[in-house]
Amino acid sequence: MTHRFPIKEIARQAGMGTATVDRVLNNRAHVSPQTRNRVKAAIAELELQEQQLAAKGRRLFVDIVIEAPQRFSREVRRATEAVLPQLGMAVFRPRFVMQEVAAEADTARLLERLSRGRSQGVCLKARDVPALRDAVDRLQDRGIPVVTLVTDMPHSKRIAYAGIDNANAGRTAAYLLAKTLPSASGRILTTRSRHSFYGETERFAQFRQTLAGLRPDLKLLDLSSTGDLSDPVDRQLDRVLRHVRDLRGVYSMGGGNEMILRWLEAHGRGGLPYVAHDLDLENRRLLAAGKVDFVLHHDLERDMRNALQAIAAYHGLGATGHEKMSSEVQIITPYNRAS
Repeated sequence: MTHRFPIKEIARQAGMGTATVDRVLNNRAHVSPQTRNRVKAAIAELELQEQQLAAKGRRLFVDIVIEAPQRFSREVRRATEAVLPQLGMAVFRPRFVMQEVAAEADTARLLERLSRGRSQGVCLKARDVPALRDAVDRLQDRGIPVVTLVTDMPHSKRIAYAGIDNANAGRTAAYLLAKTLPSASGRILTTRSRHSFYGETERFAQFRQTLAGLRPDLKLLDLSSTGDLSDPVDRQLDRVLRHVRDLRGVYSMGGGNEMILRWLEAHGRGGLPYVAHDLDLENRRLLAAGKVDFVLHHDLERDMRNALQAIAAYHGLGATGHEKMSSEVQIITPYNRAS
């Protein structure tokens, strides 16, 4: 593996020991594919960050910890890399830890490790549960600021939240379906990836309240998951769709839309008005195919810029931002989608 960086620099970027990095670079045995991939990614990150060195600013190592489907994690990485050259107050060195599903204990251990290492800030998308709130508080107590991303932990010591206004997103989804559907009673299917993601809880609460006010004739059929969306909701959909005949629309708050649509079509319920979240590659395809009517989107590049600026401000670099930096809800249809 060719490179032009000192082993110590690669090890720091990868969050590994120098001996491990040396084994990877010299192609020695007994090294896992995951370790090799992490070292390869660290070198790529260092190459990307070289362009910032002309700024001659202070270097900040920022850990971006994400629990989300790969399709969303890719968007976070893309947005981060897009804004790095625009930030002149410091030279940011992002380190990405991205998992589709992460056990609470594993995430807590990771945050504890970061609190005892050389991290100078954390951007975190994780569940709002006591163990992880405590871990965030420990990071803050040790002088490592945390910005929650896309989904908040409002009762932790995080310094800021950067992401979509989830409450307003829920209200917007209710308005779209209330105005789209004909005047006939029935049920709206709602799905979330996890009850413990605070952002999705905000969306659901405001969706339910707003829909009740606009269309009391429409009731909710909630098939939200406590685990991986593609497994529990998959089984629930098959069971429920065999009996429910008055389904009128869908609000998907947590992804898994291709799977949901497959089950709807398998049970003869295709073509229902459908509201989803995030303009990732999957939803772009579904919009283009006319299978999703509305995608509630937000500017993820702005979110990452806000998050990194907040961390820099905490360290005395740049202006101090606001505690809550919510992005406006953008309504994307098949006719104004990005190409």
